[in-house]
Amino acid sequence: MIRASQLGALSDALASVLPLAEPADATLRNFFRRHPGLGQRDRAFVAEGTFATLRRLRSLTAQARSAAPRSLAIAVTLRELGISLRDLEPVLTSDERGWAQAFKAYRPELSAAETAELPDWLWAKLDSGFDAADRDALVRSWLSPAPLDLRVNALKITRNAARAALAEADIGSEPTPYSPWGLRAEGKPAIRHHPLFLSGEIEVQDEGSQLLGLIVAPRRSEMVVDFCAGAGGKTLLLGAIMHSQGRLYAFDVSAGRLARLKPRLARSGLSNVQPFLLNDERDTKVKRLAGKIDRVLVDAPCSGFGTLRRNPDLKWRQTPQAIDELAAKQARILKSAATLVKPGGRLVYATCSVLREENEAIVDGFLGSHPQFALGDASAELKRANIALDTGAMLKLYPHVHGCDGFFAAILERTA
Repeated sequence: MIRASQLGALSDALASVLPLAEPADATLRNFFRRHPGLGQRDRAFVAEGTFATLRRLRSLTAQARSAAPRSLAIAVTLRELGISLRDLEPVLTSDERGWAQAFKAYRPELSAAETAELPDWLWAKLDSGFDAADRDALVRSWLSPAPLDLRVNALKITRNAARAALAEADIGSEPTPYSPWGLRAEGKPAIRHHPLFLSGEIEVQDEGSQLLGLIVAPRRSEMVVDFCAGAGGKTLLLGAIMHSQGRLYAFDVSAGRLARLKPRLARSGLSNVQPFLLNDERDTKVKRLAGKIDRVLVDAPCSGFGTLRRNPDLKWRQTPQAIDELAAKQARILKSAATLVKPGGRLVYATCSVLREENEAIVDGFLGSHPQFALGDASAELKRANIALDTGAMLKLYPHVHGCDGFFAAILERTA
């Protein structure tokens, strides 16, 4: 059974989230802070309903013939959350009961983009960039929640030991198919309260993100830069691969993101990481290190469309104009980061996007204007790490093929 307070909370949460002014997860966290009386089951119902609405917004809106939060709350509860009309009717007004009956009976004709639960412009990009079978499989994969992937901190614990410790807390997990450090948890456990997380022995990190570390392939004695470090997930991975040796710089233009790295770094046990706040990609700190760095990772700001299973609001928050602006920023960041790389060094350009204009087009443009760089072979690098994954010279990961978030990475080797 569902209570009136639960449906009301879902409606209120949708009213907060659907303006899409901020990321949905942040808006929902703030909503829960403002409603401390909601219990754990209530929060789970609201969160599931909110993200189900964001995933299926086009068809729900078409079937409901309304974008009103209350209507969408009723619609998603009936269609996506497994609540029958009989169980829902006691918490509805008489008018809402009639509306809900009409909603259940209505089957609108949907366009291809509406069926795919995408804005028209994004459907058009995918339609032109993928063959029909891959396009359809990709958009279907975005309609299911992503699993919870964990990365074992190999400096502190083995994957088998971490898996056994999780099992003791009734958290089942399986090794990820590609990453040697990955565990895929069953369900949605509250992992951030587990002793392994609090001690820095595990981190939450998608398997695709973990594989980027094997593409960068830093060595223990090297100088390495994570150019867009953010909250530091990949920084921590690179530091662990380096066995906390050498020197690892974490650059970012956001003080807030680097602040989130600080407690994670303390938990990790790493001593070779130096965070630096940049004013922009042309900061004097970048100029002082020009031509001195062995490995540079540019995990560039992007649309995030590879993560739509986790962040379905992105497909509604992004615009074609935003993609053009991102592509221009990506090209500028890559050009600046390349100045750090010494002859014989490596730059890895990566995004969590599936769009060509953020991926191959940026790499092609860079190589066309930087003859001192050549495209490396990501699959060969993975093979050296005993990873049986071949997506070609550039790493291209997709949820419908590889089970992880969508990722792109290209190795750019400085030859002169």
